[in-house]
Amino acid sequence: MIDQLKRMAVFAAVVEHGSMHAAARALGTTPSAVSQQVRALEQDMGVALLHRSPRRLRLTEAGERFHEGCAAMVAAARRAGQQLMQLRDAPVGELRVASPVGFARHLGPALAPLLAANPGLSLHLEVSDELIDLVEARIDLAVRFGRMPDSSWVAQRLASLDMVLCAAPAYLARRGMPASPRDLLQHDWLRLPPRQVGAQLELHGPGGAVERLRPPARVTSNNQLALQQMCEAGLGIAVLGLQDSDAALRAGTVVAVLPQWRPAPLPMYAVTPRRDSQPAKVRHAIAALQDYLAGLAGSLSLASVLAGSA
Repeated sequence: MIDQLKRMAVFAAVVEHGSMHAAARALGTTPSAVSQQVRALEQDMGVALLHRSPRRLRLTEAGERFHEGCAAMVAAARRAGQQLMQLRDAPVGELRVASPVGFARHLGPALAPLLAANPGLSLHLEVSDELIDLVEARIDLAVRFGRMPDSSWVAQRLASLDMVLCAAPAYLARRGMPASPRDLLQHDWLRLPPRQVGAQLELHGPGGAVERLRPPARVTSNNQLALQQMCEAGLGIAVLGLQDSDAALRAGTVVAVLPQWRPAPLPMYAVTPRRDSQPAKVRHAIAALQDYLAGLAGSLSLASVLAGSA
């Protein structure tokens, strides 16, 4: 079948260009090779397609009818190629993105410029804190945080998000403000499950000091937004992303605990099926996320947030 389709394309080229020699030039081959392909096609079909003479070629009646289908096949192949090139070169079609619940609020401002500049691009967003099957859900790009599980997908680092220890004023009034990292072991903790972030809490302090603790968690959740809400409700201390907690810190709903001791930054990744041959919509979406996160990091720091909450 593949050989026959090739011969049909060669036959369509002969008719389109008017001669074996012209078709050979267009196809980058020799006239004899073109002639052999046409003769093999006639043998396959059991009917003559061309009347040959030294000066010209003329279609037989069967050739005229058969050529319509061959030409339509070639035109369909060209359209398919053009559509593929468009997907490769321009952000078009449906972009399917998966994101954790806590980060989903950032996708609007991050991707809005891309969507505004490309009316042929649409967006479908899957919001879940579960590690959904990206292949089954036909996801083009997934935003992931922390340790990456083994996978055939490719993780491209987008940014490192600043983290901060937070607690509600009511909780600290009840339990006291920790004076050192070791005091944290006596407090109630609100944490993501260890399989997502590890059981150990690493804190970086003045002069390059590092403390590694294993505080017991009183509350765990796979949803970072839920942990922040429970933190604001006074249930304990939580490690929150600065980009998520800045409004609460400025408003005083939560306060920074041991601000001179910082949790290790949380790596953020764009996870895609493969690094090479990515369609334009994926490449441009990754670039849009990188630009947004760079701008966010440039305008946000714990010092500025604490100053704003003073």
